[in-house]
Amino acid sequence: MSSNSSASDIITYVGVPLAVLGVAPILYNTVITLATLSKVRRLLRKSRLVGITRGDVVNHVIECELARFSIAPLNRQYDTEEYWNVYDHPSLVPGGSWTIFNWKIHAIGIKTQRIEYADQLRQPQAEINFEDLLSYLLDLGAVPNAAGFQMLRTSGLWVPVGTPLMLSPDRHEAVLTIAPLDDSDGMLSLAVTWSRRWTVRGKTSLPPYWIQVQALRERSSLVKDGEGSMSEDGLSAITKSPAYQEDPELPQAVSGDLILDDTNDLETTKSYSKAVSHTDVIRCHIISSGIASALREEALDFEPLSITHLRPSSSGLPTSAGIYFSCISTAMSTTNKIVLWSYHIPSPFLLFSRGPIIPCGILVLLDMVPITSTPEWYSDNGDSSAEDRELQIRRMRETSTAMQRENAMPPDQRAIAVRERQYKQHQDFVDDSNRRRRAAVQREETRMLEALQSPHWKAQLVGEHTLIWLKEQNHVAVKSELREVVEVVLHRMLTEPDFANDLAEVLDAWKGWVEGGGIRKADYLMLKEKLLVFAFASLVLAMVCGSVEPIDGSLSRDLQESIGIWKKLEAKVVGLPL
Repeated sequence: MSSNSSASDIITYVGVPLAVLGVAPILYNTVITLATLSKVRRLLRKSRLVGITRGDVVNHVIECELARFSIAPLNRQYDTEEYWNVYDHPSLVPGGSWTIFNWKIHAIGIKTQRIEYADQLRQPQAEINFEDLLSYLLDLGAVPNAAGFQMLRTSGLWVPVGTPLMLSPDRHEAVLTIAPLDDSDGMLSLAVTWSRRWTVRGKTSLPPYWIQVQALRERSSLVKDGEGSMSEDGLSAITKSPAYQEDPELPQAVSGDLILDDTNDLETTKSYSKAVSHTDVIRCHIISSGIASALREEALDFEPLSITHLRPSSSGLPTSAGIYFSCISTAMSTTNKIVLWSYHIPSPFLLFSRGPIIPCGILVLLDMVPITSTPEWYSDNGDSSAEDRELQIRRMRETSTAMQRENAMPPDQRAIAVRERQYKQHQDFVDDSNRRRRAAVQREETRMLEALQSPHWKAQLVGEHTLIWLKEQNHVAVKSELREVVEVVLHRMLTEPDFANDLAEVLDAWKGWVEGGGIRKADYLMLKEKLLVFAFASLVLAMVCGSVEPIDGSLSRDLQESIGIWKKLEAKVVGLPL
């Protein structure tokens, strides 16, 4: 009996504790799994994420199913508040800092994660179009990093992790960087972060890849018949911009509409309708292939503007006028410290805009530059008028002598001598006229040859002198600067197809001079017929030559090529922990 009691005691005091120890790991896993599961669910709830979570208490494994999203920026025009502000409740899950922005979200699948601890949870990557992401960050005020896009274009997926592509407005911190390729399926992975203090732009700022062209236009609705005729420079008298005419005493309206209080005000407005002006503002959207659209500001609305003469032709090839408009717009935007990253100025255009090709003597012959402002390039052929005076004096003596002899002759002989003298005078007059004409032609040919061989000027120097000439000829206001005149040129290219085509023709000819080795006499005759357009073309090239830096050009090219490479794949953005 005692032996049986001792055996039961052994089972009680030894077996039970051993059994408890055997179950302890299971109990521990159960407690830890339930605690981790609760922590994961609490984290998802705080992050406002909807997911399915399951816990395996035996193996201490937690499964979490989270949705994968395709995201896109909100509408800039209609979702104003959300577009410019960060999201109030960004995700707290690592990898979900892209939720700091407000997006248009569309679920594209579910990703299942098996984790043991709560800090292993990751929010799935979100797909977004690369160009849409860059445009949105540019709109907020981010700045492209030239070195980063150069590495992305040349190295592709082998770019080192952490390479910055976009910087904060102060260029001190990274906004968009290369992220690890974990779970990226061979696509580009990016990490984005943002701070409220970096948002330096707003709804009144121009969107990325847009420029604003404005000019002063006089109101034409109340102008009498005959007052809208064309002026000598080919510009309508009622559509000239401030660079073409300026009268400080004329009232100028800022908006396109007048606010009239009563009928007396209406009559007063009609009587002064010729003097009232308004600013005509046109917004242009320029993409990598050139100008895409143009909108004219009308009060609080926008009216589409026809730009068929600037768009690609039916064959798909861009027109010369469209290419030049995009190049000029890109060059002018750099003077405002707002670079059109969407368009890269072609290298041939930069090449011929920077080369010296215009002989200064040709500008003198065109009466655009005084000869005293050019280096010595002509030869002095002497004073031909002195020879003419000596010849005239000698013939006057001969005539006087002949008349004295005639007086001593009989009447019959005198009549014959008078006729012979008059005939000789007529022949001498004809010979002198022909000689002077041949000499003038010879001098003109010599002057033309010397002018064609005179020192060649670059477009910048030519533009400086043509701007002075335009002011002297009252084609532009005296106080106009280069940028103001170029902006007017862009405005005319948008609104006047004939002017745009003429300007493109002169620029094409300029390019031909650079490629063909110089200007010929036929080109000089063409310039005489299109003198005003040539002056504007020189100003345009001066703007391009003086404002486009190589770093801007290479960055635009790298950015556009990178977008072209990754646009088909769609970049994926994985957020950094907040």
